[in-house]
Amino acid sequence: MRSFKKPSILVTAKKNFDGFFKSAFTVDNVIFGFDEGKLKILLIKRNEAPYDNFWALPGYFVKQDEALDDAAQRVLTELTGLKEVYLEQVSSFGAPGRHEFGRVITIAYYSLVKVADFEPHAASIAQEVAWHNVDDIETLAFDHEAIVRVALQRLKLTIRTRPIGFELLPPAFTLTDLQHLYEAIWEIDLEKRNFRKKILSMDLLNDIGRSQKGVAHRPAKLYSFDEARYQELTKGGFNFELKEGKRK
Repeated sequence: MRSFKKPSILVTAKKNFDGFFKSAFTVDNVIFGFDEGKLKILLIKRNEAPYDNFWALPGYFVKQDEALDDAAQRVLTELTGLKEVYLEQVSSFGAPGRHEFGRVITIAYYSLVKVADFEPHAASIAQEVAWHNVDDIETLAFDHEAIVRVALQRLKLTIRTRPIGFELLPPAFTLTDLQHLYEAIWEIDLEKRNFRKKILSMDLLNDIGRSQKGVAHRPAKLYSFDEARYQELTKGGFNFELKEGKRK
């Protein structure tokens, strides 16, 4: 009588789960900057199908042996040249059909950087890399417009509970510069007196004893962030609620 070996539990389990191991993972990075009074986002122009020649977020596939956070840093560096950027997970996007080649789930990250601190350069699947005004973004590859909207909403909520500016403004700035930053993110015009009263009450800024130079109008005072106080508010949080201004 012939004897048959029963398949091992591991083999049986593998067969049961084969259908669940046919997905791929990517990471996409939403990198915000602030320049010339405008909120910017860093985009690449793809040179690979699908969406060849479309602007897109800097993103690509996660390697099999790679942690998600490591993949986000690697992909950002490979496509844009940006290194050592603090990245925070925003959300995942996995709707069926979001990628033409199969089921691809992406993990989105975002960050705030000073535009002047980086010189992006295109490589790998990026034929171009450039800063774009968030307001001017039109059609992006895949579902990247939806990813940008979610990251922007996160940013809008974040600046109500954590200070924003240290990552985006130059070392010396005016109160108007700071107000324009908040206005660009919230997409509203804030009342000048109310904003200044609120921001100065936090003891977050240092008057550096200098004013603007080479401007046509009356030179404004220059300020810097008190880094210790900034970190304290970042960790502990605060409530930066203002009377709503006019929508832009």
